[in-house]
Amino acid sequence: MSERGALRRRLDRLVRELAKFGAVGAVGFLVNAIVFNVCVHYFDLAVVRSGVIATAVAIGTNYLGNRHWTYRSSDKRGRSRELTLFLLFSGVGLVIENGVLALSHYGLDFTSTLADNVAKNVIGLGIATIFRFWSYRTWVFRKTPAQDAVETAESFLGDQRATQVDRVT
Repeated sequence: MSERGALRRRLDRLVRELAKFGAVGAVGFLVNAIVFNVCVHYFDLAVVRSGVIATAVAIGTNYLGNRHWTYRSSDKRGRSRELTLFLLFSGVGLVIENGVLALSHYGLDFTSTLADNVAKNVIGLGIATIFRFWSYRTWVFRKTPAQDAVETAESFLGDQRATQVDRVT
C-alpha cells in the first residue's frame, strides 16, 4: 500500500502540473492563432514568417504564465539560466511547429487557410507542446533541493501513516 500511495501522490502532482501547463498553453494557443492569422490576412506576410512571429509572441506569453503560475515554486535563483534554457527549448519548439507548417504549405502544397492552421496550430503545435512540456519540467523549471527533500519526506510520512492505518484495521 505504501508504494501505491507514493505513486498516487506523484501522479496527482503530475496531473496538477499538466493541468496548469495546459491552461497556460491554451492562452498561448489563442495568442499564437490570433497573431498568425492577423499577420497572414491583415499584413499579408508569408505564412512561415507569420508563424515565426506568432510563435515568438506566444513564447513570451507562455514564459510569464509558466514562471508565475505553473512552476512558481521552482528554483528562482538562476533566472538567467532559466530564461536561456526556456528560450533555447522554445526555439526548438518554434522550429518543430513552423517546420510542419513549411512542409505542409511549401512541400505538400496545402495552401488553404484551413490547411495552414491545421499544420501549424494542430499538428506542429501538438508535437512541439509535448517536447516543450518534457524539456521545461526536466531542464528549465527545476525544483530546489529543499523542495525535493520536502516531497520525499511528505511521501515517506504518508506511507508511514498508511502503514499504521493498515495495522489498526
